[in-house]
Amino acid sequence: MNSHPVPAPAAGHDAAVAGMFGRIARFYDLLNRVLSLGIDQYWRKVLAEHVTPGSGNVVLDLAAGTLDVSLAVRRRYPQVTVPALDFCPPMLALGCRKLKGVNAVRILPVAADAKCLPLPDASVDCITIAFGIRNIIPRKMAWAEMLRVLRPGGRACILEFGSGQERIWGGLYNLYLNRVLPLVGRLFSRDAEAYAYLADTICAFPTALKLEEEMRKAGFARAWHRKLTSGIVCLHLGEKGF
Repeated sequence: MNSHPVPAPAAGHDAAVAGMFGRIARFYDLLNRVLSLGIDQYWRKVLAEHVTPGSGNVVLDLAAGTLDVSLAVRRRYPQVTVPALDFCPPMLALGCRKLKGVNAVRILPVAADAKCLPLPDASVDCITIAFGIRNIIPRKMAWAEMLRVLRPGGRACILEFGSGQERIWGGLYNLYLNRVLPLVGRLFSRDAEAYAYLADTICAFPTALKLEEEMRKAGFARAWHRKLTSGIVCLHLGEKGF
């Protein structure tokens, strides 16, 4: 088991972000559909298609939220068990309402921090995380934990918005992030701060190539990416060495 101490500034950030997601949890799925025009379901399907179940058939879903990725992985690979971890219990509580039949047994929601995973070394075959890596500070602790719990040859599949530092759709993407996203978020959730935060973190997130480099420096043997919807979203992939 791992027990890294979390630095005080990061702990304060974590509490603030968990609280923010708790406030918007009941609007989260609806806003995902509205703000992405429904394309978010396609993005999760592509993420699931890149999962490698491995011999153990254990796929760890980090920042699992309302469990849409966990369910997408189970649809693609009905044989897998999915520990679904998130540091915001209200999000997981809403996701649990979606668990029916065998999914209620094979998806295991647990409140936990991606920087200090309650899992043994080399215990999972693959890791997914959708729209969550940019909320983790410092990321290097999350990379270290991913590599610790992955089995040799295991894969991390990370779905994240394209960086606001890249010019996407001639700059329309940045206009959307800075104007439309906070406005629509405020209208639906009445929480202007939350969606302004989301826009700010996307704008500040590293470019795809920089994140690849960061993953290699963290210890991934291979790292690459695939742009989806003209780069509005990127699927980042990293594999642990043998």
